[in-house]
Amino acid sequence: MKYSTRIASIILMLASFSAAAQWHSKRFEVMGTEANVELWHKDARKAQTLITAVMDEMERINQLMSPYIETSELSRINQLAAEKPQKISEEMFLLLTQSADFSKESNGAFDITYASVGHLFNYREQSAPEDSTIKEHQPLIDYKSVVLEAEKSTVSFTKPGVKIDLGGIAKGHAVDRCIELLAKSGVEHAFVNAGGDSRVLGDRKGRLWTVGIQHPRKKGEVLTRIPVENVAISTSGDYERFFIRNGERIHHIIDPNTGKSAKKSISVSIIADNALTSDALSTTVFVLGPKKGLELINKLDKVSAIIIDEKGQYHYSKDLQSQ
Repeated sequence: MKYSTRIASIILMLASFSAAAQWHSKRFEVMGTEANVELWHKDARKAQTLITAVMDEMERINQLMSPYIETSELSRINQLAAEKPQKISEEMFLLLTQSADFSKESNGAFDITYASVGHLFNYREQSAPEDSTIKEHQPLIDYKSVVLEAEKSTVSFTKPGVKIDLGGIAKGHAVDRCIELLAKSGVEHAFVNAGGDSRVLGDRKGRLWTVGIQHPRKKGEVLTRIPVENVAISTSGDYERFFIRNGERIHHIIDPNTGKSAKKSISVSIIADNALTSDALSTTVFVLGPKKGLELINKLDKVSAIIIDEKGQYHYSKDLQSQ
């Protein structure tokens, strides 16, 4: 049986614990968002060591993949890959390969080269490029312009001006790495979250984890609560990073076909076996919209979706309709 997901920022409804001394948690900032780890462990000192390891792992990935850190591997790629092939780490090569797979599967709805236009937006300063500037840069959004050479472990861009951003997949990857780290250390019950991407390990010591689906237009209002275990959940929404200009909501999820904010959805939640998949697909389906998005999801095994379209209507993948 598949369980559904949360829509907005995933809000965990954590009940009081029967043996709270054995639950250990930490909230922290990383990758431009709030992260959280919670785990069950009988040894408090070991638990704190594991929590520190989770924090360190997320920061390591941030230092590797952030487009805002000048020394990151991603920044080096953006600076030099159009000039000549860049040798990259095994981890980066794998993530770029997986990104290309999602692009092919979605006919370009998922495209890390969206950053070729996306970098022109500044949501904190509420500034967006003029339509003429977007039109000039939009042809640079083309996942096929990212060339990977497996034998040499290199990446290159076929066009000058191309930029990539792993914001639609990197946090999911980080969450997966942290869950794997905890599992290898013997942890059987845990929750790891980074922004809109979460994954739970096991159950909540005899109970299911409870996830709340937040209303995308009413901050703090929960629509429903859903029990989950051993799943990953990701949500993409137009309320995460946005501003309103002349009555138009300008947000961070860019439609590769237009170079502008995607308009067919306001929130998409995906549940899958791993957070990398749920992260990438939540962005993909948000861009595709309900019709094409559900056509894609319904072809995939062990993936569920809840979509709220631009009119506020709800759409569910076939497996959820039958429950």
